[in-house]
Amino acid sequence: MTVADTVPASESGEPEDLEQAAAVFAGVRPRLFGIAYRMLSSVTEAEDLVQEVWLRWQRYDRSTVDNPPAFLAKTITRLAINAAQSARSRRETYIGPWLPEPVDTSADPHLGAERGEALEFAVLLLLERLSPTERAAYVLREAFEYPYRQIADIIQLNEPAVRQLVSRARKRVLVERRTPVTRDEQRRLLKAFVAAARAGDLTALEELFAADVISYTDSGGVVRGATRFPVVGASRLAKVVRAFSPRFWAGVEVAWGSTNGQPSALLSRDGRVFGVITVNASEQGIDQVLWMVNPAKLTAVSTGSDPAQA
Repeated sequence: MTVADTVPASESGEPEDLEQAAAVFAGVRPRLFGIAYRMLSSVTEAEDLVQEVWLRWQRYDRSTVDNPPAFLAKTITRLAINAAQSARSRRETYIGPWLPEPVDTSADPHLGAERGEALEFAVLLLLERLSPTERAAYVLREAFEYPYRQIADIIQLNEPAVRQLVSRARKRVLVERRTPVTRDEQRRLLKAFVAAARAGDLTALEELFAADVISYTDSGGVVRGATRFPVVGASRLAKVVRAFSPRFWAGVEVAWGSTNGQPSALLSRDGRVFGVITVNASEQGIDQVLWMVNPAKLTAVSTGSDPAQA
């Protein structure tokens, strides 16, 4: 039995109150998706969990629920903990680097959260190193400011244990992540990188990178020519980017958007988005270059540019 199975279902819900149940669910749906996405880093998997919670909510004896938003948050978090355990096993056999699935945040910058924590790619990548339970505690506290007592009830631990989980996860994120630059500076560096990459300008590329920059390309093994291993180091990465520049950028149109709350370059050919580039940067320069080119991970990315990013 999984923890999700401990949330009981009932057939006592009558058709006449389904409209009210739907209204309640619609009111908290953005938050449910926000929790699931931050737990799984996958739009598709998060949407599947939201749908599963809706089905359970329909079947449940809702007259026994005093606080529907809390009940629904508890249900999706438990489902997400189970899903994260399975996802970790699948990612061990993933072909090439694995990156979070980008989500368009130009329309909903916080995905239903009061705060943007645990949404940017750099943080999501760090959270992959936590256990599902640690990740749930961090997400609920840092992104949604749930009280420790409520988190303890959701993940079935005592309150001191939850405080310890959140503290440990918070320290890990702070220690392993350099202080990021401002959003405007990140946008400037991204645009400068795209311009230098298109031109194959080796000197300009090296000047943008931190000495220990690392580049990840997530192709899922389905895109020919995609690098299947991380590329590390400013000089090496600049040479790799220059080497594939003529072939990669031919016929490419670039639009500027926002994915996961950070500036992104949306790459398209013939009107179809085939890639998303983002960079994570600190005072030392660009620390990470993330290339998302796996077609299965681009379904939630808007094809339109965001004027605010131009």
